[in-house]
Amino acid sequence: MTKKYNFSAGPAVLPEAVLQQAKEELLDWQGSGMSVMEMSHRGKEFMSIAAAAEQDLRELLAIPDNYKVLFLQGGASAQFAMAPMNLLRGKTSADYINTGSWSKKAIAEASRFCEVNVAATSEAVKFTTVPAESEWQLNADAAYLHYTPNETIGGVEFPLIPDAGDVPLVADMSSTILSRPLDVSRYGVIYAGAQKNIGPAGLTIVIVRDDLIGETLHGTPAMFDYKIHADAGSMYNTPPTYGWYLAGLVFKWLKQQGGLHSMAEINSRKAGKLYAAIDDSDFYANPVDHACRSWMNVPFTLADPALDKTFLEEAEENGLITLKGHRSVGGMRASIYNAMPEAAVDALIGFMAEFERKYG
Repeated sequence: MTKKYNFSAGPAVLPEAVLQQAKEELLDWQGSGMSVMEMSHRGKEFMSIAAAAEQDLRELLAIPDNYKVLFLQGGASAQFAMAPMNLLRGKTSADYINTGSWSKKAIAEASRFCEVNVAATSEAVKFTTVPAESEWQLNADAAYLHYTPNETIGGVEFPLIPDAGDVPLVADMSSTILSRPLDVSRYGVIYAGAQKNIGPAGLTIVIVRDDLIGETLHGTPAMFDYKIHADAGSMYNTPPTYGWYLAGLVFKWLKQQGGLHSMAEINSRKAGKLYAAIDDSDFYANPVDHACRSWMNVPFTLADPALDKTFLEEAEENGLITLKGHRSVGGMRASIYNAMPEAAVDALIGFMAEFERKYG
């Protein structure tokens, strides 16, 4: 098989070692005579897989004991509704920071359940930065403050954890979780779709503080109630068992790499190399404020957009695939999550230099 580097924003690249182990265990998990896909989610075999995955995630993120870890379905998009359903707790409004496409979707969904105060937005500058905290108009009586630490489409990342005071802080960490150490205790709720840094699409991780569980909006469906899932150990219904298993393999792989401090060093270096190649060229450009550039998603444009198609075709010929930017912003985007090897970033930089030499 010809090796290709997949720069997709999600579903995204998985560690090769994880895929190899899954391949070896596909038909028979550790002598059980079953594939993980065939196991009862309540059988002792899968229960051991589930418990190990949760424990490894707790260790990686140093999750305090007063937080539940839920393994759910529905993606981050379901959490756009579950957050207000579970966290309004008698209040009628919530604060949101708008920094791009996923923030806007979260705001639109929350507006179905409460008054949304957009406390700050960078829309006027085409979401190329994070609004300065001094400009935020927070509501002291808000049920919670929601933000998107990393906007996958625009490549904008918060350089700080917002100070929400006594208001619970809620974060959609789909595209940045596990890329570096994180102080979970600063948050009320963290949620993340798996298909970027955790595992395959279909699994969603929710980390929720105990005191925020148990008071939902009237009429909230059982499947949208954090307490029901927490009380059932994420097994109120049949969970995405194979995705949970693969996530567990990814967590073990991360620990084998040295944990999140080591991943932070690698991720910072990968992103730094790629941004330097862009900045050192008059042929490529990145529009994002330097202080707010994403480590995980690096968008860039060519000086002549007429060359975009040629760039993508020649990149694919060189084994560099899914580099096309999101349709809403155009250009290119290289997503360089944990599982993307540094050699892939070096190969992309080399290709970019050669392409500029030919067409610049």
